[in-house]
Amino acid sequence: MTWSIIARDSATGQFGIAVATRFFAVGARVPYIAAGVGAIATQAMVNPYYGIDGIALLREGKSPHDAITALLATDPGRDSRQVHVMDAKGRIAAHSGKDCIDWFGNIAGGGFSIAGNMLTGPAVLDETARVYAANDALPFPQRLIKAMLAGEAAGGDKRGKQSAALLIHGADEWSALDLRVDDHTDPLRELERLEAVSRERWVHFRRFMPTRDNPAGITDRATIDATIEAATASRQ
Repeated sequence: MTWSIIARDSATGQFGIAVATRFFAVGARVPYIAAGVGAIATQAMVNPYYGIDGIALLREGKSPHDAITALLATDPGRDSRQVHVMDAKGRIAAHSGKDCIDWFGNIAGGGFSIAGNMLTGPAVLDETARVYAANDALPFPQRLIKAMLAGEAAGGDKRGKQSAALLIHGADEWSALDLRVDDHTDPLRELERLEAVSRERWVHFRRFMPTRDNPAGITDRATIDATIEAATASRQ
């Protein structure tokens, strides 16, 4: 099940993963990102340790190819797994086990990797890639969702729709944006709606939260409220 895109935004340096499937709560198990390290999506018969241990291997300096090789070597279920990886240097690697269900495969382009299984056909990945590449003027979250919507329009998961997620990390150890639609009749459209809601207050509020460089963040409510109000007014 599932198709996903891993990408690195050239303007901000952020890593992002967008994913959709006919399965419950895909955002809870597929995407893994570590700031300044890389991003991993574990799919098909999901193995969460591909995300957990894969990030650890990237931290040690392993390339995506070597990280996947190490993960597969210790997993007797490797033939049922699909995984793709991008590191902080922009290197990409992917694995699709022979027991993944058709259609399955992966493609990569400038700053992105896309992989999927149980799809209607290769057009799902091709359209996801085409639309992502063609929309570099869009803000990163919207660009990822638009690409996934194009893949869905090309056929998507051949079983239908149920859940979708968007995970984005910047320089901090915790996410810039973490949106999950766990069970919905039109999950990517609901994800699109949630991303629009995040721009009303959350993306402005987040900049005041603690970081390693500024452990207190900004706690003055008047400053926070004034910033959000100004941002809201500028959109009207």
